[in-house]
Amino acid sequence: MPEKGKVFFVGAGPGDPELITLKGKRLLEQADVIVYTGSLLNPEILKFSKPGAKLYDSAVMSLGEIVKTMVDAAKEGKNVVRLHDGDPSFYGAIKEQMDLLTKEKIEYAVVPGVSSLQAAAAALKRELTLPTISQTVIITRPEGKTPVTEVENLVELARHKATMAIFLGIQAIDAVVEKLRLGGYPEDTPVAVVYKASWREEKIVKGTLSDIAGKVREAGIKSTALILVGEVLDPKSYDYSKLYDAGFAHSFRKGPKDV
Repeated sequence: MPEKGKVFFVGAGPGDPELITLKGKRLLEQADVIVYTGSLLNPEILKFSKPGAKLYDSAVMSLGEIVKTMVDAAKEGKNVVRLHDGDPSFYGAIKEQMDLLTKEKIEYAVVPGVSSLQAAAAALKRELTLPTISQTVIITRPEGKTPVTEVENLVELARHKATMAIFLGIQAIDAVVEKLRLGGYPEDTPVAVVYKASWREEKIVKGTLSDIAGKVREAGIKSTALILVGEVLDPKSYDYSKLYDAGFAHSFRKGPKDV
């Protein structure tokens, strides 16, 4: 019997093929079998696959079919890349796949990728944490086919007034805005919507809680977009970080009193 192959869950990045990690690209180039999220992935990323590699689009496959494809290939001694958009560590639905691979005694590893959250922040040229403004980023989604617990409801999360990154909510932008209002965000809270961050089709819509829903409808954005909320997007003022403050000493730099 051939030695078993291995499955690699690889984050492909947010869309720009150059934003895949060096390790992810190498594994993609070496893979015998690639199972990719065709409904979300930029197809240009597949140009890194080697000639003869077998490609499977998971958009038209069930969980059982996906896992069977990976298990059968690994048992034949082939290396498999399960290619996910962005980074698979949140909203990636990979735990169920990993648990089934463990049950089949198939070895696997996870290679992180650049999330659309990071790509959106880069597109906006914004830092999501600023001193005296927000040191917390809440990554969440509204309730849809997948339910959320009551404490994870957008109304409850909005009470923190932290920076929020809301996935999978653009199709319900009016409901999202209303819940953020109920949670206490002021009407003038900055909001940015980034459609297909880092793709050629990337589109940015900026506004406030009072007008962002209308602007999103006007732009025709109905899917594949991230909603970012918080004062960090357009701060009126903020304190500089102590990291580079000449008067602040740390283990790598002495302060004035230490010189």
